[in-house]
Amino acid sequence: MLSLAQLTVLAAVARHGSVTEAAKELHYTQPAVSHHLARLETATGAKLVQRVGRGIRLTPEGELLAARASEIVGRVDAASTELAARVGLRAGRVRMAGFQSILSTVVPEAAAALARAHPGIELGLVDEHPVEALRLLRAGRIDVALIFRYADTPREDDGLRLVHLFDDPMYLVTYEPGQRITDHRESTWIGGCARCQDELLTICRRAGFAPRISLVSDDMVVMQALVAARMGVTTLPGLALHAHRAPGIHTTELPEHPRQIYAVTYGDPPDPPATTALIDAIQASIR
Repeated sequence: MLSLAQLTVLAAVARHGSVTEAAKELHYTQPAVSHHLARLETATGAKLVQRVGRGIRLTPEGELLAARASEIVGRVDAASTELAARVGLRAGRVRMAGFQSILSTVVPEAAAALARAHPGIELGLVDEHPVEALRLLRAGRIDVALIFRYADTPREDDGLRLVHLFDDPMYLVTYEPGQRITDHRESTWIGGCARCQDELLTICRRAGFAPRISLVSDDMVVMQALVAARMGVTTLPGLALHAHRAPGIHTTELPEHPRQIYAVTYGDPPDPPATTALIDAIQASIR
């Protein structure tokens, strides 16, 4: 029979690709990690790891079980948090992933409000793009994902529950005032993350041209600096411009192309009280 300790060890080995690093994370000895792996192989009847030079790697069977192990361990952690939360929000933990511009604008005020209302709750934050944040949510490693999506973004998987927070307006960012998208058919464009670039392509395609994206950065400060230096033009959402606005740039709102901001949870309702309290704090901070 598989044990939680064995699955925890396998998940750690998968993350690090090393028995030594897994042992450090779990505060085990290396022989203890190897022992758990051996017992797990005996219990499953499958070869899960193999030696490669001085290190190890997972077999296909090991990768399959490690993915499930990560979900199981994450769910157990989440269950512990939920149980603590149901004691009355006096203790516990809620974990959230979000993208850079919301973490630097909306979240600090919400986190401070949560701490004032429920000082016993520990809030964990991690900076991740929507796709990775949703992966962490499905794996049980976070409780809330703050994501952005556009009108033509593919629909999220079943089991994910989305709470719409607000629409974030999109802006054309240029180095001269009074510009329109169509003024930059021949300009150099600055692209952002993959989801942002997809939307940039959509915006320009609807304006009748394909943008020449020669510069790419996922850092809103860098993107604005490049525009200010007249190296190209780009599009940025309102949150990014609220978090940082470089001198020397000009913005024009694109009212037909807002992005939608959501808080996402996973599994059957209701959410744990600590999760609900966090989402309530976020909603209150944007009113």
